Amino acid sequence: MVTIDREDSMKKALIVSSTGGFLSQFLENDVQVLQENGYEIHYASDFDNPVYAFNPESLRNAGIIMHQIVLHKKPWHLIKNTKGLIQLSDLIKKENISLVHCHNPVGGMLGRLAGFCSGKNPYVIYTAHGFHFFKGAPKAYWLIFYPIERFLARFTDMIITINKEDYKRACTFNLRKGGHVELLHGVGLDTDRFHPMPELRKAVREELGIPDKGFHIVTAAELNNNKNHTVVLEAIRSLDDEDIYYSICGRGGKALELRNFIEESGLSDNIKLLGYRNDMERILQSADVFAFPSKREGFGMAAVEALGCAVPVIAADNRGTREYMRNGENGIVCRPNEVRDFEKAISTFKSNPDVRDAYSKKALELSNIFSKSSAKETMREIYSKIQQ
Repeated sequence: MVTIDREDSMKKALIVSSTGGFLSQFLENDVQVLQENGYEIHYASDFDNPVYAFNPESLRNAGIIMHQIVLHKKPWHLIKNTKGLIQLSDLIKKENISLVHCHNPVGGMLGRLAGFCSGKNPYVIYTAHGFHFFKGAPKAYWLIFYPIERFLARFTDMIITINKEDYKRACTFNLRKGGHVELLHGVGLDTDRFHPMPELRKAVREELGIPDKGFHIVTAAELNNNKNHTVVLEAIRSLDDEDIYYSICGRGGKALELRNFIEESGLSDNIKLLGYRNDMERILQSADVFAFPSKREGFGMAAVEALGCAVPVIAADNRGTREYMRNGENGIVCRPNEVRDFEKAISTFKSNPDVRDAYSKKALELSNIFSKSSAKETMREIYSKIQQ
């Protein structure tokens, strides 16, 4: 087991992610617990290409030292990722990093390899926010990502997973001597931010152009194939109900294709692409239901945030949503590619306000177990095991 010198007053932890803004969006608990334990926090990422909005100044004010590195989100882009590996290795040596905690597939790959290549032998943690290989995944994913993860496990002291399926899979990997696997139930719901605020419903609806009696569906997800937005769009088109409205919050490469689908279907008055929103806690107050049709999710924090606002969820069945969805209690679970399933779910909620209200209460109740305070306590326990 690798040990960390607790006598060193300048213990340094390096957080690595392949997308800028990831720390602000998901890793506040990690930073706070590490700082409580006396670590100076360094954060390495590609800040020039953020997926999530973030404020660099606020990170610096929180005592986080930022390092721009070169990398590509896809592991087979060898030129960029080799440059990133060299930069990370040099950073670990220069700053005498004792703990590396890496995230995302490429961040996890480069962070773990850099820990080894640096020769400094830091303690290495990898949080898997959803393995690309899973039950029902395309064979190509298994052929590419599964061997990579098994190989990288030998450079890893601890793997943290966020769903039970990934936990069981990771337990079959051969980690470094003394290495082990942990289970974290999501990065933590910020209940101070995401909670019911019914007093905002009317105002937010007016801002978005949603009639008072309109049935409003909301989603928040990157615009890509995996997020599967088209299945909901097709369901709405099939239902042909002018009282159904749909707000899609997010950005990504599928924006033009989705916009064309909406226009060609004659749904431009009812379906809006709102782009990336940093006020989802407000947008959710206007919703009757939240749609989460992803084909694959490691966990899916956006849906839990909706539950925390007492908004029932129409979700596709996957290993991530199984962690919190209770079909017939806090929402309705659909088969990912079955338009008819989503049609039925939307019709059920729209036609039965009493059912919707009952699901709303259960949604709020069940969301509490995924609170930020609960996740933070779990991270305290996980980080404490570094000393063992």
